[in-house]
Amino acid sequence: MAPSLARAYRRRWWMAVTAIVENLLCSAVLLGWASLLIMLKNEGFYSHLCTGNETSAANRTSGWRSCVEQEEMLNLGFTIGSFLLSAATLPLGVLMDRFGPRPLRLLGSSCFAASCAMIATAAYNPEVLSVLIFLAVSFNGFGGICLTFTSLTLPNMFGNVRSTILSLMIGSYASSAVTFPGVKLIYDVGVSFRVIMWAWSGLACLVFLNCFLNWPAESFPAPEDSRYTKKVKMSGVVTEDHVTGDRYITHVTLLEDTMGPKQPESAPTHPQSAPRGQSGSVPLCRSMCSPIFLWSLITMAMTQLRLIFFMGAMNKMLEFLVTHGDPNPSEEMQQEVKENVSFYSSIFGTMQLLCLLTCPLIGYIMDWRMKECEEENANTQTEKSPSDPPKRDRTVQKLTNAMRAFTFTNILLVVFGVISLVDNLPVQMMSFVLHTIVRGFIHSCCGGLYAAVYPANHFGTLTGMQSMISAAFALLQQPLFILMVGHLRGDPYWINVGLLAFSATGFLLPGYLFYHRGNLIRARAARDKANVPLSQLDGETAKEAANGSTPNGYSA
Repeated sequence: MAPSLARAYRRRWWMAVTAIVENLLCSAVLLGWASLLIMLKNEGFYSHLCTGNETSAANRTSGWRSCVEQEEMLNLGFTIGSFLLSAATLPLGVLMDRFGPRPLRLLGSSCFAASCAMIATAAYNPEVLSVLIFLAVSFNGFGGICLTFTSLTLPNMFGNVRSTILSLMIGSYASSAVTFPGVKLIYDVGVSFRVIMWAWSGLACLVFLNCFLNWPAESFPAPEDSRYTKKVKMSGVVTEDHVTGDRYITHVTLLEDTMGPKQPESAPTHPQSAPRGQSGSVPLCRSMCSPIFLWSLITMAMTQLRLIFFMGAMNKMLEFLVTHGDPNPSEEMQQEVKENVSFYSSIFGTMQLLCLLTCPLIGYIMDWRMKECEEENANTQTEKSPSDPPKRDRTVQKLTNAMRAFTFTNILLVVFGVISLVDNLPVQMMSFVLHTIVRGFIHSCCGGLYAAVYPANHFGTLTGMQSMISAAFALLQQPLFILMVGHLRGDPYWINVGLLAFSATGFLLPGYLFYHRGNLIRARAARDKANVPLSQLDGETAKEAANGSTPNGYSA
């Protein structure tokens, strides 16, 4: 039996902590592909493709052959899994908006458990069962994004710190790439790969049990949603008094009788300026065709391709930095390649924990000065005292924060692209750091932007649409990988140059946000000026001119 929304509200900290841990262990673990690839090659997955076509003795591990054909096939598996990890968010968003997060989370944990079981089964006879890796990574990607996506609605229960909690959820999702490097450390100690995967499958079953016991059947209402006040906040007050269930029901009924919906000020003319409480007045197609959403598609698609290509091709890029394209490396160099690839891939995986540490920073930027803003659900009929300091407009402040966050993230992405061109292994550790930070920041920025400018019931669908389009665009990483290991003989330089130039498109979104923010400030200033009584207009205008500020409290 699913718990009520009121009981879930009392358990929100337990649910948040466990969701972070579950995201770390069972969400986007496939993004730690560099370490998983080493283990799959050691276990002989698709080594039968190397019969009579062995590339070098350096690729011999645990008695199994290794070759370019094997790497291309396994990288195809990574491409499929990473595609589902993002593309599945569109149907998930629609389903979650309709049915809530509980059934999807149960489905996701089941799929993840099945994926680990399939990998363990295939490891018993990889020459015959290697094909299972495609089904396994598909289940892994789908199950992982189910767990991640459902956890993104949980921060709605945390009020003004919602963006910070959301950034922790996204940070744990991004940091889950550290899981396979951790598994590889256990594997290197001598623990059987099959035992590890079976144990992981059992862990996913515990995730299923936790969701079954603690997650409510209803979706988590946002703070500006009327259900938040009626069902969550007020029921919390009642349960603190240890009242009976009958009294609780009576109390909610009284609230519903005495609290009416917010009266609309006027019909919204733009989906990005409509109050979020009036979501019914804005059709979904209008939100999807708005400039902010279209610019965000370009930014997210570009960033997704940049990040996914680096993760999928990292081992080959590290190998090239050692051999510099030498087709016949010496045995000493072959051993050096093996050691460096293993060491740096482990370092890269460990650095994924930085996502969990740095994502609260972008959440802090997204929440900057939000407590100084006007309440969205405040009664617009209430008159303010002339002595009250002017408050910031909440929508304008959210746009300002999102603009700064996207600008900062895109600067880091460009710096990452520049460092990737440097032909030096130790310097690449800085690119690992920047890659990890950008991967955590960009999703927090996008989620915070959509939450700021679009109706709450459009969030899941818009996020899913954006993720699906970005994932489809990121499929280009497979032909780029084939081009790199084939025609370019492992040299990623020109591909990195092209991706660096493409990264400049990321600044188009914050540029439009700056333009749109200016329009909102001017419109709000004109509206406030029109509402000022004629007797006070001249005096207030003089004060504003003297202070050099607008009626919203923003500097002119």
